[in-house]
Amino acid sequence: MQVDPILKTKEEIGYMREAGRILRSCHEHIEKWLAPGVTTGDIDERVEALLAERGATPEQKGYKGYPYATCASVNEVVCHGFPNDRKLAEGDVVTIDMVVNKDGWLADSAWTYGIGEQRRSIRKLMNRTERALHKAIAQAVPGNTLGDIGNAIERTARLYRYGIVKPLIGHGIGQYIHEPPNVLPYGKRRTGMMLTEGMVITIEPIFTKGSSGAVVWDEDGWTVRTVDGSWGVQYEHTIAITSDGPLILTDGT
Repeated sequence: MQVDPILKTKEEIGYMREAGRILRSCHEHIEKWLAPGVTTGDIDERVEALLAERGATPEQKGYKGYPYATCASVNEVVCHGFPNDRKLAEGDVVTIDMVVNKDGWLADSAWTYGIGEQRRSIRKLMNRTERALHKAIAQAVPGNTLGDIGNAIERTARLYRYGIVKPLIGHGIGQYIHEPPNVLPYGKRRTGMMLTEGMVITIEPIFTKGSSGAVVWDEDGWTVRTVDGSWGVQYEHTIAITSDGPLILTDGT
């Protein structure tokens, strides 16, 4: 059963854009903080303090019992990793994912960072996954469909024989973390819900070096890691569908 999206006014999109600016600022700080020897637990504490300085809060902290301000996923952990006291090492990759609440309006973004120098194959995985995100964003215009977005992601993964983590998907967002519609990272062109002005969605491809993209949940009910142990990366933006084209709310502009 298709559930209609919650359309946003230009004013409401403006509120979300302000949350997105704060979120982008957090990522800019994270990029400077990350280095060999730093822990994701330390990053989590710094992010929560930074949000408080900006009059914002971490929306996922407490969401369905999740205990942290950020998700920190290292190497073969592809999503919802718990920040901890493990020191990051040269060559690691870590995805920091967060949802910022500013005055009741939300923005969601994840970014994968390399610690020091990465292997060439991992650098390519990172670059190509980010490229898939932007190809998908280019499809986020009125009159296109959710299938057009998913197909842009899927075609990039197939080109390089990467796995797609299919159980983890994008979604609508506004005053709630998860709103309709679901935004799949795969699909057929010209299928699915038509995109209309006022929709706000997240697009968040997760690619794995291994070709299956198969994942398993840890006993904590949150941490998602690849079945084959291959590393994964994720890039995510919050996008408003407008008559002038896709508006990225989490790029800091």
